[in-house]
Order: sequence, then structure tokens, then C-alpha cells
Amino acid sequence: MSDRHRARILVAGTGPAGLAAALALAAGGCEVLLAGPPPAREDRRTTALMLPAMAFLKTLGVEEALAAQAAPLAAMRIVDATERLVRSPTVTFRAAEIGEEAFGFNIPNAHLNTVLAEAVLAEPRISWREQMVEAWQPGADSVSARLADGSSIRAALAVAADGRHSPARAAAGISVRTRRLPQSALVLNFSHARHHGFTSTEFHTEDGPCTQVPLPGGMRSSLVWVTRPGAAEALASLDADALSRRLEERQHSFLGRVAVEPGVQVYPLSSALPARFAAQRIALVGEAAHVFPPITAQGLNLGLRDVADLAAIVRAHADDPGAASALARYDLVRRPDILARSTAVNLVNASLLSALLPAQLARSAGLGLLGHVPFLRGFFMREGMRPGSGFSALLPARLRA
Repeated sequence: MSDRHRARILVAGTGPAGLAAALALAAGGCEVLLAGPPPAREDRRTTALMLPAMAFLKTLGVEEALAAQAAPLAAMRIVDATERLVRSPTVTFRAAEIGEEAFGFNIPNAHLNTVLAEAVLAEPRISWREQMVEAWQPGADSVSARLADGSSIRAALAVAADGRHSPARAAAGISVRTRRLPQSALVLNFSHARHHGFTSTEFHTEDGPCTQVPLPGGMRSSLVWVTRPGAAEALASLDADALSRRLEERQHSFLGRVAVEPGVQVYPLSSALPARFAAQRIALVGEAAHVFPPITAQGLNLGLRDVADLAAIVRAHADDPGAASALARYDLVRRPDILARSTAVNLVNASLLSALLPAQLARSAGLGLLGHVPFLRGFFMREGMRPGSGFSALLPARLRA
């Protein structure tokens, strides 16, 4: 391969968003060069993908393979486990209330990455260079990227799917507002004595949510326990028996006796929001475009909507997918969704951390309305799965898209 390689579209990053972007663009007929190392197989996290995300992945031909290790999410429950003066009522959201068998499916990240990577390797329109992009140079009619091995790639459009620390943003002149949160996420899998009933339960605490999400089989779950960084590290340092006891206590034994499995991991949390989502022939997707706490299962679902919208815009601008008009359209289309989801998740997280009485009252009132007003609960559930679907459901059937 020559030192200077020309690609129609370059995708930087080999996490789920980057792999999906490569597949979606190739499915639209583009020649794609994917840059990045093979995805990590030791990731113990799971991802809850809502039905619209699964429908999109079906168009990429990977839904059936993903289903082999997917657990349906038939219900989601929020429990106020704080010890504050004002506590919110427990609220349960059931997919059956909006005519669905499940909101989506919980899939181990390692399996998700493996399935997407295998699909990429089988796609003839994708060339995979297992090198990170180290430097970017946008130009008038193309963007150049220098890889870690010293070779260069020039493309009409670059898709930055290289995570929350993406260097492509600065190269494109895109400023980003970042904030390190006073929280870390303890991530693990555990077995339990009682069947989870394919229900995810989110215990809200003063330090953040402690969220159990079903795994296949009924007697295992994944966990994301958001707490203070020091507390997360202290929990991770415990032996399996001690950590299992702490977890069972935190969850009020609602699943009976639990046993934590090997592979506990800790991730520091932050938030990030770029001023724009595309510029200088570079489009941002996934965590390069938005970072927020792991609450309400929005992260990768939002990233896959980035990918789907970008792929549609590339098809509509086939002559020059990196043109200023194409990138302006992408920014316009993605902005409302990203701003709405980021703001909502950050507000929920802030309400948990705040000891102010007005914040507690507002949160309690909001959850109380959701718990007691079926109309609002249905609207919230639909909007949580697909932006605009809650409003669409208000229209007469003949007017719905």
C-alpha cells in the first residue's frame, strides 16, 4: 500500500459507533477506509439498545447475530433510594403500555463489538487499517489524516468516531465544553437468586444511580453503579464476597442473594458538548459528539442516530459528502436531538447530586406525575425510545408517518 492513500470516506474509531458508521456508509455504496485497532474484547459493560436502534442495526445485517446474547427489556423501574427529606415515588415503565413486548435489548459490549467487527471484515467496500489517527489536516476539497504508522490518508469526508477525547474536533476548529463530574461508574456483572423478570431497576442515590440491567437467562444482570470516585475505587478493591454483600445491601435484596463475577471495572465520568457537530470536512458521531452520564440508556442509542442521519445525508450529497452544505445539514439535523438528550440526562444527574430542597421537590413532582398519569408516562416512554414518537402518537392514525 502506498504511503499516500486516497479514500472516499475515512471513519476514525473502532468502537460500536465507528464500526456501525463504516457499515452504514458502505451499505450506501461508499468506499470506506476504517482506521483504528480491533475493538477491546475485555469490556465488561453492556449497552441497552432501544427498538429503533435495533431496527437500524437490522438494516446493517447484524441484528440476528446480536440476538444470541441479548436480553429483552420488558420493564424499567426507578426507585428513590436516597435518605433525603423529599423522596420520589417508585415508578415502573412497562413496554406493554405502549404496545411493545420490550423497549429494547441489553447486549454485552464485547459481543456487540465482535459482531460489528466481523460484519466490517466481511464487507468488501471497507478497508480496515488497524492504526490510530494521530494528526488531522483539513483542506478545501479533502481532509488528510496521518496514522500511527506514519502513512497518510486523504478523504472527501472524515467521520470522527474516536471517542470523547477525539483530536478531530480541534483540527476542525470545533470548540467543546467539557466538565469532569464528581462521579465514577463501577461496572460489573453478577448472578442473583431471583429471576429479574427482564426488568431493569435504577436505584437513585445521593451520589448517582445504581442500575441493574437484565442479562439473558433470567438469573444474571449487569450493573452500572455511579458513585463518588473514592467510593468506586474502594468498592472495586473489595473481594468478591464483600462486594457482593455491599451490592445486595445497596439493592435492598430485591434479587435475593447476589454473587459478583470477576472483571470489575471503574470508569471516571464527564460531560462534553461540542459547539458544532461538523466542520472542515469532519463530522462527529458517538462520544466525539456527546458525552454524558450513563442514565436512562441514551448514549449509544444517540450515537446510532448520529450514524443513521449522517449516512442519509451522505447519500443525498453523493457528489461531495464532505461539502460545507452537507455538513451544515448534518449539524442542523442532529442539534435538537443531541441538545435535548444531553440536557435531560445532565439535569437528572444534577438533581440527584443536589441537596437543595427545590431540586428534590421538582424531581419528586416529575416522577409522581409519570407514576400516576398514564398519558404522560406513555409519552415519556415513546420519546425515550425514539425522538418525536411521543408527539406522533398524539396525532390521528391517518396523519402519523
